[in-house]
Amino acid sequence: MGNCCLKKQIKEPNQPVTVVHLSTGGRVVRVLSQRSITRTTSPNGIRIRSKKVISNAGAAKRDDDKRHDNPLSLTTRNDTLEKVHKKDKEESRPRAHSKIRCFCYAVLKDATNNFSRKNLIGEGGFGDVYKGYVTHCTMSAAKPNEGFPIAIKRLIQRRPQGCEAWKTEVRILSQLNHPNIVKLIGCCREGSHRMLVYEYMDEGSLDNCLFRENRKELNWGRRIRIAVGAARGLAYLHTNETPIIHRDIKASNFLLDSKFRVKISDFGLAKYGPEDDDDHISTRVIGTKGYFAPEYFKTGHLTVKADVYSFGVVLLEILSGSCVDKRCPKGVRGNLVERAKPLLCRGNVELRCVMDDKLGKNVPMEEARKFAELTYRCLSEDPNRRPTMDEVLTSLEQLQQIVGGDNNHHDSLSFVGFSACPPPFSKKASRKKCMQVKMQRDDVLTEHG
Repeated sequence: MGNCCLKKQIKEPNQPVTVVHLSTGGRVVRVLSQRSITRTTSPNGIRIRSKKVISNAGAAKRDDDKRHDNPLSLTTRNDTLEKVHKKDKEESRPRAHSKIRCFCYAVLKDATNNFSRKNLIGEGGFGDVYKGYVTHCTMSAAKPNEGFPIAIKRLIQRRPQGCEAWKTEVRILSQLNHPNIVKLIGCCREGSHRMLVYEYMDEGSLDNCLFRENRKELNWGRRIRIAVGAARGLAYLHTNETPIIHRDIKASNFLLDSKFRVKISDFGLAKYGPEDDDDHISTRVIGTKGYFAPEYFKTGHLTVKADVYSFGVVLLEILSGSCVDKRCPKGVRGNLVERAKPLLCRGNVELRCVMDDKLGKNVPMEEARKFAELTYRCLSEDPNRRPTMDEVLTSLEQLQQIVGGDNNHHDSLSFVGFSACPPPFSKKASRKKCMQVKMQRDDVLTEHG
């Protein structure tokens, strides 16, 4: 058919050309017709839509007539180039992954026992998270002893910009594949329901392990391992072909599995980083209080270094075992960064006041000092003085090698004591020494609080 049309077009070049699109998305066929719009059916029964295409000369004449009639419709060449350039940027970004599964609302409802409060495992800014079970093969709802667990984030419709965050998570997570990025299994978009289905992480979020009273013990080696995994995932985002800025890095967005391997989650606020000659993108300031980079909070200028600052806050929380907005000893709520940052690069007494008491006496001073110095660099007020996430990862991996070395080597180093009382020589001397250490700690916190 295509060859016949071509021959006819050569014989009759002045005839209008009609472009035919197959409804199945097949190849384009060119035919000739005097009618402006026709509808036909191919021999195999496939319905065809056709549309008349005007020659270049005719199109140009009509455009000139329209512009003459309506001056507001004028478009400059620069505007056209800008639109083409923007389209090229969008097309250069990775496409959505084809393995994202679409779930029915009824399946997710059954999997969570009608979104029972007993299945509620988390509450976020854009929705609640439930634990459910599905079968391995068909991904249909299952009982706990018959399927595998999944985490389902259910968008709360009344939350502002929730639908936009849902779209952002689907678009970004569907194109990422990294062991330190949470896996998006599928999504649900049925009626007004918007949900995301993730792999289930047994130990929950990092903040639960750090700040809850009944938290599981995180020893020094395990904390270093968590920091390395988190830095590796963030470095992957920043070194992507088109850099991705998470924009909401905090302890609650790092999830841990049963072996305490960490994965970054919650990409609802993520943005693509600056490209070409741009050094930042301008956007509305949004995120979590206490984790904002100073320059982003003041100007709205967003770069990957904003994530580095937020990660520095998380490192400080890992080091101290304290939440960023924890109350001071005298009951006054204050910012952890403002209180603890000046103590990171001072003497041993000041550093002891920052460190988590739960760590006991099992951390060598050399390792604690390196971790504190890296945290201090990430928290620099000047974004140009902050390290990149690749540099942060390299420093943490070097520290991990030291921590994972011979345990006997630790015995030859001086230790940072994190308990209020040193080993007692007698009960009376122990109480006296204990009171001295407590008073010294309170004085340091008061001085720098």
